[in-house]
Amino acid sequence: MASKASTAAAVSLKLLIDSKGQRVLYAEAGKDFVDFLFNILLMPVGTVTRLLTKQGMIGCLGNLYQSVENLGDAYIQPTKNRDTLLKPTYSSNLATNVSTASSAANEGGYVKGVVTYTILDDLTVTPMSTISSITMLNKFNVKQVDALEEKVVNVGMNEGVELLKASMQSKTVLSDVFLSPKAGKKRSN
Repeated sequence: MASKASTAAAVSLKLLIDSKGQRVLYAEAGKDFVDFLFNILLMPVGTVTRLLTKQGMIGCLGNLYQSVENLGDAYIQPTKNRDTLLKPTYSSNLATNVSTASSAANEGGYVKGVVTYTILDDLTVTPMSTISSITMLNKFNVKQVDALEEKVVNVGMNEGVELLKASMQSKTVLSDVFLSPKAGKKRSN
């Protein structure tokens, strides 16, 4: 049942892969994926830590989170709720202001849906154009177009968590999540 839910919530992403260099040059994505990436910036640190602790977090933030979880009630201020730290929420007023300011013709999210976006391996997001795509091939020193491969991937909850984790540890996020041997192993299970 969980797999049906994650499949229903998945968004498509088209990757352009340099098969010789084993790297994602860039991805083509619609509004849904770009809005997902931008929403990462809204996530409170406690929420990020909670999501990544299950996946094996690098650094000490996981220890700090675990300390709050394990600290006895006798040590917590009576006027404070542990969930404020462990399961923080952002102000619905802020979310309303952002979505109202960014929406044109009642379209929610942060970016407009009439455009396809380019996302580089380091998560730089720009509107897509043919000229930009050609320029990028030159920038990435692609000499053989036949070494390029197109791959469509679905991004669900698991991939979203992997993208979040990789974005905090790497400058080659798309390659790490979608091309690493670990990524292929997860998809075959």
